[in-house]
Amino acid sequence: MASQNSLMLLCCNEAPVPSKTMKITRNDFKPDFVFGAATSAYQIEGAFADGGKGLSNWDTFTLGRRDKIADGSNGCVAIDGYNLYKEDVKTIKKVGLDAYRFSIAWSRVLPGGRLGAGINKEGIKYYSDLIDALLAEGIEPHVTLFHWDIPQCLENEYGGFLNKQIIDDFLEYVELCFWEFGDRVKYWITLNEPWTFTNHGYVEGKFPPGHGAPQPPQTPIPQHKSHCKVTEVATKGDPGTEPYIVAHNLILAHAKAVDLYRRQFQQSQKGKIGITNVSKWFEPLNDTKADQETAKRCVDFMLGWFVAPVVTGYYPPIMRKLVAERLPKFSHEEKNLVIGSYDFLGINYYTTNYVTYTPKPEGTVPPKGDSDWTCIVRRGIRSLLHHIKKTYNNPPIYITENGVSEVNDENKTISEARSDDLRINECVNVKGYFIRSLFDNFEWEAGYTVRFGIFYVGYKDGRFTRYPKKSAIWWKNFLVKKAKLKRQVEQMDDAESVKRLRNGLAYE
Repeated sequence: MASQNSLMLLCCNEAPVPSKTMKITRNDFKPDFVFGAATSAYQIEGAFADGGKGLSNWDTFTLGRRDKIADGSNGCVAIDGYNLYKEDVKTIKKVGLDAYRFSIAWSRVLPGGRLGAGINKEGIKYYSDLIDALLAEGIEPHVTLFHWDIPQCLENEYGGFLNKQIIDDFLEYVELCFWEFGDRVKYWITLNEPWTFTNHGYVEGKFPPGHGAPQPPQTPIPQHKSHCKVTEVATKGDPGTEPYIVAHNLILAHAKAVDLYRRQFQQSQKGKIGITNVSKWFEPLNDTKADQETAKRCVDFMLGWFVAPVVTGYYPPIMRKLVAERLPKFSHEEKNLVIGSYDFLGINYYTTNYVTYTPKPEGTVPPKGDSDWTCIVRRGIRSLLHHIKKTYNNPPIYITENGVSEVNDENKTISEARSDDLRINECVNVKGYFIRSLFDNFEWEAGYTVRFGIFYVGYKDGRFTRYPKKSAIWWKNFLVKKAKLKRQVEQMDDAESVKRLRNGLAYE
């Protein structure tokens, strides 16, 4: 469920503590401030073998490694977005959102991974029809070109992003997208969360290709937050080198895609192009120099790893110092290509962590926690945005994902956070905010065990019916009515909440 309180944290200055009658209004934001919702292809489309689509790395990973997914599920059907896109567009319109962020599945438009293997016209038509449907309803498409799904054939051929060869294939793919959709798409995102793709796929081994550090056989398998046991022991790969190679190739693929767009398409198509990164905010547990340095180091190794190069041409100094020769270097030509390779930065924020410096005793294996990875820390997004402003020249920013999940429990009341003690102002250059996510959907390693959507999806009703949650109603009121909304501090009782949820709470 998307968190309304995070929406109001895009600011610089503390505001007075809110009273129970404090009001929020759409008009507190500039007229051109964009409100949207985000999804991705593998999480919602389904139709994994329909319409001429080729296999992706996520298709083969979830089908072949069910032990990696909390409930053993996959996105082969997902929530049937491929067939229900027209209804979904109408839903977006009814909520009153300005924009819709979705991704293109590389293997749906180029099943063989590259132009020489053939273009899938059905895939091109699907995305073209989706874009046209959005524009017909006055909804701006924001398109992500890579949201972690690679054609499996390229993974098999040369190891995907472990090999620089993928950069050329990626450029063929994005050029096709620019040609086919760029006359109508004005906002492009090259990569979504390259840190997550790199860390989860090549360090922890819970995303494809499942590489990571082999762990001792006696190490107990940690319990997943959903309380379903998940194998998280990767059997191959080198987490000391592979992540840095993959990240380097991702950054170069991004920079070259931006260069291609600017040279051949931007002047005529008049669009903007950027990259979306994810970061937690980290705070020192103790007021010591060691903990303060640890917190800064964590931010640099998560956010700075991918933002510093596109702003400065270099990786953060602490990474260059600690990773040393294992960290690839940009050539002079590559550095010039990477610097400034964005018109905007997308930021995905979910949570904040305390960190403390604890030297690791030799020969020990750090334990893994079994708690949920998201904690609602209202000041975190504000601190993160301040850091970006101060460190990276106050770039234009879109909050491209923000939200809070709930466990998949049909009897649980949907809680709503409507705190509005902080408002956006001129200090941070934020241009828009995207709810994550529009619908409940396949949540990667968590499968269908958690729900992030503002719309509840009936996975078992045979129709994947979308029901608005209370959060969807909140957004409808906030965006469409555009009138001051009195904060409702009283919560509905469980029976009423569940009844309205199951009946598909009306929002006409």
